[in-house]
Amino acid sequence: MTKIKKAYFCQSCGHQSPKWMGKCPSCDSWNTLVEEIVQKEEAKKGDWKTSTSRKVANKPRLLKEIKFSAQERVITPDGELNRVLGGGIVPGSLVLIGGEPGIGKSTLMLQIALTMHQMKVLYVSGEESEQQIKMRADRITQQNEGLVASRENCYILTETSTQNIFKQIEEFAPQILVIDSIQTLHSSFLESSAGTVSQVRECTAELLKFAKESQTPVFLIGHINKEGSIAGPKVLEHMVDTVLQFEGDRHLVYRILRATKNRFGSTSELAIYEMLGDGLREVSNPSEILISQRDDDLSGISIGATLEGNRPLLIEVQSLVSTSNYGTPQRSSTGFDGKRLNMLLAVLEKRGGFMLGNQDVFLNITGGLKIEDPAIDLAVCVSVASSYNDISVSNDMCFAAEVGLGGEIRAVNKVENRISEAEKLGFKEIYISKYALKSVNQSNYTIKIKAFGKVEEVFEDLFG
Repeated sequence: MTKIKKAYFCQSCGHQSPKWMGKCPSCDSWNTLVEEIVQKEEAKKGDWKTSTSRKVANKPRLLKEIKFSAQERVITPDGELNRVLGGGIVPGSLVLIGGEPGIGKSTLMLQIALTMHQMKVLYVSGEESEQQIKMRADRITQQNEGLVASRENCYILTETSTQNIFKQIEEFAPQILVIDSIQTLHSSFLESSAGTVSQVRECTAELLKFAKESQTPVFLIGHINKEGSIAGPKVLEHMVDTVLQFEGDRHLVYRILRATKNRFGSTSELAIYEMLGDGLREVSNPSEILISQRDDDLSGISIGATLEGNRPLLIEVQSLVSTSNYGTPQRSSTGFDGKRLNMLLAVLEKRGGFMLGNQDVFLNITGGLKIEDPAIDLAVCVSVASSYNDISVSNDMCFAAEVGLGGEIRAVNKVENRISEAEKLGFKEIYISKYALKSVNQSNYTIKIKAFGKVEEVFEDLFG
């Protein structure tokens, strides 16, 4: 009989220790080490194949001797997902999708499984029954007759044992595998319960080996903890090729999918979806939903031109400046870095002459976006100045420039993309840095381009 081996694992980083310690030596977290049974048997551990065929050991090779043939990506009908993945699904890749409960992870994956007409998809669920998945699929397809025929290539398996799953995979040979969710799987090689650090790591290792050897793309759905990170050991995110994060309030209709790690593409791309009764709908032009429709001219509102990856977005910046009733004025920002807001307020007071020392300032980026692009600095400054003076800014104006500590307006990258997006949406004027004019061919645009070198010049032009 094989001796049972026990060890202590850190629930935060996955560090293994032979004895319990109050503080994890790897991540310095306190009281995160828990005892788990490591293994029941060594034979065939981590092997997804049930056969015992021998495999020739790998040998080192010269880099110049390695032959590479570019593999074509699998293009899904979901253009937003293709953008976030870097152009489509890479064969043999392991993609982890995380997000809050009810955000739409399972709905998105079931939609992908239903729309891949030419590929055999196996959807493995350890959380829902076949009847529950059937109900969701009917709700998705009832408004889209084009998805009905695709059900012939979508197969459902309700199972949590990895050994049983791999038996079905060998017989079924799917072209795409979806696991919902990784925290519900368990391997018979370990005695610990599903969802523990050792089980999550072992199950992911088996799926990783299957994906690389069979060149089958695998999608893993992962839960998140109360801190907002994906539950399980941090090593889980290192093992997979791509990590996608679903963001947004589940009580609102819009969802944002962004890549926090991508070995095959950029991590600066994002996808926007609208949650409807029949599933998730792609939002091909996010600027239209990020800019609120209003009839009256309101103070404290400006439009900034930003970039998310290669996609230009026009976003609405809202500010409210009011007299403080307390000794220390409040500074609150939603979707924008609070420290950068304090810096811009200091520039406004020093260079623009705005007395904000006794004023509460509240800033909001509409649509639930979190913007880190410095190109919206000028839009933030104009929004605050508009609320302070109680003078509205025209709906036909937008801004794309960075503001320095000296009050200078600095050029930003890809300014022509921002100008083109503003022109496409019907804006008549755009304010940029005069140092960016040399890279802009003004004859290509009908929109009026205004260039300034200092922030006080912009205020003089807008407010007189």
